[in-house]
Amino acid sequence: MNIRIRLIILNFLQFFVWGSWLISLGGYMIVTLKFTGVEVGSIFSTMGIASLFMPAIMGILADRFYNAERVLGFCHIIGAALLLLATRITDYPTLYIIMLFNAMFYMPTIALTNTVSYNALEKSGQDIVKSFPPIRVWGTIGFIVAMWAVDFLGFTKSSGQLYVSGISALVLGIYSFTMPKRPPLKSSDARSLANSVGLDAFVLFKTKKMAIFFTFSMLLGAALQITNLFGGSFLDDFKTLYPGTFGVEHPNLLLSISQISETLFILTIPFFLRRFGIKKVMLFSIIAWVFRFGLFAIGNPGDGLFLLILSMIIYGMAFDFFNISGSLFVEREADPKIRASAQGLFMIMTNGLGAFFGGILSGWVVDHFTTNGVRDWESIWFSFAGYALLLAIIFPIIFKYKHQKDEMATAVAH
Repeated sequence: MNIRIRLIILNFLQFFVWGSWLISLGGYMIVTLKFTGVEVGSIFSTMGIASLFMPAIMGILADRFYNAERVLGFCHIIGAALLLLATRITDYPTLYIIMLFNAMFYMPTIALTNTVSYNALEKSGQDIVKSFPPIRVWGTIGFIVAMWAVDFLGFTKSSGQLYVSGISALVLGIYSFTMPKRPPLKSSDARSLANSVGLDAFVLFKTKKMAIFFTFSMLLGAALQITNLFGGSFLDDFKTLYPGTFGVEHPNLLLSISQISETLFILTIPFFLRRFGIKKVMLFSIIAWVFRFGLFAIGNPGDGLFLLILSMIIYGMAFDFFNISGSLFVEREADPKIRASAQGLFMIMTNGLGAFFGGILSGWVVDHFTTNGVRDWESIWFSFAGYALLLAIIFPIIFKYKHQKDEMATAVAH
């Protein structure tokens, strides 16, 4: 089989596994299992905890001791067993532990899939920069297809979504062993633990500009998963007021517009970076989060459906303009010797610390505005919008950065 097709299948399944539960698990836990907001938030925060150290540990195993495709396969098989076990769990403490271990084995596979893909493309003599993006986009397609599959199967509020994810993870784990071999690197080429987790990049905090950037990376990272946590349960709470409406009957289909938007906004980043610069693009992202949450607050699946759809479209700008543009900024500002570590630090601040605090704090907010099981979603979403608005006001005042068009164009080109 053509290597590009094999890698498309690999990337498709990689994110199909995640998309099967990431958007709908919150609704299942709140609506079916009757978990509190704090409990749901803490379970989602396990991804942040795992992102702090597990990608580095698995990366070192793949760099120094075992073939990367084998590490990838074992991680997915273990994750599959945990997901299938989770289908039988209905109490919070046990489910928390299982999802924590699942996160510890799933989060490293995102980077490992990239490593295996890069290796396969190199071995086949292809240009990674040109060949990988069209392959990687199938990962997002896999995520969307998984959301649709779970929705059409009627699993958005049941453990069925975990069965879908677990079975697909098992298939992916076995499939990973068939990928081109990527043996351990020579000791001189292998990255150290400090380098892998970005510890040697902490020197960047000595620069005020970078210290501010990484701090806002953490603060904005807290917003990244909030609508994934509570979007499904938010729509489910409209089932009495708007029974039979599209958003209530097919929450995953409605929420999947966010992922579709994400794929489209990626294409606009080079233009916006060259035209406006990183500071304004990041500010656009923060303002987009204000609208993302604000439109959720005033929208509904009935006559306010268009407001929810607009929020989904805006998500692409909110997510991509910070994550991808921020990564490019780090690439340009960091010394070449520590660029890999700097990217690791960026991931720690956003998907590690940011996701962890976001999961915990958002759960508190939801519980604060919940009385006798009834959630005041308008106040909840406006609270999140207010948080993003505060960041939007402070960020341009304290982040001093002058846009240099030619230099940013060079960064985008690379």
